[in-house]
Amino acid sequence: MQASENILKVWNQFKNFPMETLTKVWYTKQNPSQYQRSVEMMKEHYKQYKITGNCFDLALWLLDEFKRNHIEAYAIGHNLFTKDAHVAVIAIDKNKYKYLCDLGDQWIQPICVDQNNPFFHSEECIDFFPGAKIQVQPQGANIEILYKRLNGKISKQVFNLNIIDENQLLEAAEFSQRLIKPFPLLECRQYENEVTHWEFYNFKSYSSSMNGLVEDSKQRTIEEWAAIIQEKTNYNFEILLEVLNYYRELQSLNIKS
Repeated sequence: MQASENILKVWNQFKNFPMETLTKVWYTKQNPSQYQRSVEMMKEHYKQYKITGNCFDLALWLLDEFKRNHIEAYAIGHNLFTKDAHVAVIAIDKNKYKYLCDLGDQWIQPICVDQNNPFFHSEECIDFFPGAKIQVQPQGANIEILYKRLNGKISKQVFNLNIIDENQLLEAAEFSQRLIKPFPLLECRQYENEVTHWEFYNFKSYSSSMNGLVEDSKQRTIEEWAAIIQEKTNYNFEILLEVLNYYRELQSLNIKS
């Protein structure tokens, strides 16, 4: 179910890239004419501040790297132009087999979604997603991904494997970057004895591994949260302070209204 070496080589360039909604708040405050950043601009921001972006940023950047490495790839997604939009990438190897590459959900590695591949199966897989076993179930033009966790909880996600054309992808990306929710989100992979998943959401954090989910419910100051996030991501501390303070102000306005 693993991808070919050339696909993994590109994927691994992003192994330390979080998915988050902090960068778009920071960039929105600069009043850009276009809210979806170009790949060149994302690279420059990463070089300067170590910031990455949301699932649209990561998908566009990954597509660009596949193209540079002469690997056929295209975007897929669901719920575009809504608050629940999500995009990922399909990469195609030299045998024309397809692999799901989902940086937005912080997968450990791509996974085969092509029934024509002789190594494809729908049994449970480990070492593809932090804290869960994975099953890939084809459903015609769709694939259903089942996430099975230690406590018995099963969640799922359905992707249509049809190509999202570039214009629609950029329009959906622009819509997403302009949509600011009042709850900050950052997810990243942590490389320890196993690859675990760390999530910061609405000023709480959670760590997920094959041993289960652990919540850190301790109340912290903005400065403390910024320090924790910086430690895990190497993000610019001043940008973190600015963005987290903005989210606190935004939540305060929502409560008052």
